[in-house]
Amino acid sequence: MTPHHIAVIGYGSISKELIERLQAYSTLSCTLAVVFRESRTELPALPRGVQALRGMKALMDFKPDLVIEAAGQAAVREYALPCLQAGLTFMAASVGALADDALRSALTQAAVKGRGKLILPSGAVASLDYIQAVRRLPSTVVTYESRKPPSAWKDELAKRGLPLSPTDPIVLFEGDAGEAATLFPQNLNVAATLAMAGMGMTATRVRVVVDPLAKGNEHHIQVSGEAGEMQTQVRNKPSPDNPKTSWVVGLSILAAVEKHFSPVVVG
Repeated sequence: MTPHHIAVIGYGSISKELIERLQAYSTLSCTLAVVFRESRTELPALPRGVQALRGMKALMDFKPDLVIEAAGQAAVREYALPCLQAGLTFMAASVGALADDALRSALTQAAVKGRGKLILPSGAVASLDYIQAVRRLPSTVVTYESRKPPSAWKDELAKRGLPLSPTDPIVLFEGDAGEAATLFPQNLNVAATLAMAGMGMTATRVRVVVDPLAKGNEHHIQVSGEAGEMQTQVRNKPSPDNPKTSWVVGLSILAAVEKHFSPVVVG
């Protein structure tokens, strides 16, 4: 079987774990590469067998079957459009970038014209299948509450002059998913993912809470409407290398990769 060519943009905690698991645990046969900016002079040491690519031309020459963004919203804005225009499949971990209406529209049109595909993995959240099933019913309401410990919000607390070790919960934000994903690009990709799966950026209500009693990155999702009601609570452990990111995010991307190439798809 010819190996799948998979390119990962960025080499942070998510990318490192994804590559490690693809090499050590996955049943996929694949050739891996990491994409860096063309202007970057010094590159980190990569695992054996993983190629380093500088910039878009090197990425295209690699002829990837799948491009995975794991480097933040700026990487989505830089790489997604040319990849989709070239007919490639692009998986975006930083779903919050799509809170930008113009970017979301441009990427959708590029995917149609270039016959590429934009994949948004579940990431840190669950229940997307239910939300997608009921989103066409006009009575459906989706609300989402994020609760994370203060360690995930140190920068934001400092900017607002709030205590870095609060004893009581602090509400940082209440509004729609588009606002949340734009204000907190490293923390609220889940809000954008729920909105994309369901009722859209402005109709998905979001509440962000700094909770000193939170035992992990908690996601509370409530869906109600004529089809019924659903409540989901997910409590993720933070990534050992990045407390703003749930550990399960890298595992979710791996599952999405395996699903993409699998001959049998569930869900």
